[in-house]
Amino acid sequence: MSRSSGPRSFQASAPVRLDLAGGWTDVAPFADREGGQVISAAITLRVFAEFEPGGIGLLLRAEDLGQAERVAGPAELSSADGLLPLHKAALRMFPAGSGTLRTRSQVPPGSGLGSSGALDVALVAVLAAARGEELSPDEIAALGFELEAREAGLPGGRQDQYSAALGGFNRLSFKGEVVGIEALALDPEFQAELERRIVICYTGRSRVSGDTIARVMGAYDRGDPAVTGALRQLAELAGEMAGALLAADLARVGRLLSSNWSAQQRLDRQMATPEMVALEQALGAAGALGGKAAGAGAGGCMFFLAGDDADRIRAAAKVAGAIVLPAGWSSTGVELC
Repeated sequence: MSRSSGPRSFQASAPVRLDLAGGWTDVAPFADREGGQVISAAITLRVFAEFEPGGIGLLLRAEDLGQAERVAGPAELSSADGLLPLHKAALRMFPAGSGTLRTRSQVPPGSGLGSSGALDVALVAVLAAARGEELSPDEIAALGFELEAREAGLPGGRQDQYSAALGGFNRLSFKGEVVGIEALALDPEFQAELERRIVICYTGRSRVSGDTIARVMGAYDRGDPAVTGALRQLAELAGEMAGALLAADLARVGRLLSSNWSAQQRLDRQMATPEMVALEQALGAAGALGGKAAGAGAGGCMFFLAGDDADRIRAAAKVAGAIVLPAGWSSTGVELC
């Protein structure tokens, strides 16, 4: 880490992601005891953060949420009123003096696309820059997880912060505090075809919560055989997905997406909402090769791999009441603007 002088206004952005396989296995205690792995791909939808020094006190704004709070001093950053907890946690970790901290997201709230992890990463990057600190993407990812899980006390795993910081396609492995990173170099023609065929559908606000995560991992901690078996299968599917991507096997990628979703639903009876069930049925009938929930599940986004006619899948998604989110793959991770 080094220090350097910088501009008066600081901006950063980080991409959200699609978790192609293995989600949930990056969460403790499973990741600590057995080790998890996730195949994650950054997409072109991003989260933005800006810090403008000056003035008296701090003004915190989440423009996409329509939330704002004025903070007179550092003591108020520890308030437990639930408003903008990640902004406050970031400023506790990286005090940057008086100013305005603004954020916005290109994805809807509760999408399951890892937007809170991308926000963590953008906040760390912009506030570190405001303090004259230079951090590597790995350092930003690790600090982003520290911000959310420890400083803000919000449960979850580590994949979102690493995908947001690194960009691209990655096979991420997790064992305790150790994170393994393997960048996946896909065939360029296959990657372009995969981008053309992926359809991201927003079904509505996610119902997943910290209670859901606690319920799933509590069941694992008690040795529940169904949950334990599902988590182990999810970790295995991540390895299979890496192989399918590197082999440029579209049909196998589609089957593995659906297998992952089946295993994911065995974690908790509330994993699939009625809207998600209806969307999956409609897009399967329209020719999707497979699909799954993005992130933890229980609402938010699903994404599907189309057969030969991606436009038909998009049209079927809209008829089913979903909002199609246009996005491509992002080779870049966190960026200072």
